[in-house]
Amino acid sequence: MIRTFAELDLDQNLLEAIEEMGYERPTKIQAEAIPQALDGRDILASAPTGTGKTAAFVLP
Repeated sequence: MIRTFAELDLDQNLLEAIEEMGYERPTKIQAEAIPQALDGRDILASAPTGTGKTAAFVLP
């Protein structure tokens, strides 16, 4: 399981912005969806409101 945003292989500028915003670790939906998006795969996911779905879509 991915425990940090750095493990998601995101651009360093994004990692710095994420840290500045105060986020410490990805939510479950982010940890599962971001690697799939970075691989160019289609994603169909469901998670409760407030769990970070938008960031999971935007960050990659």
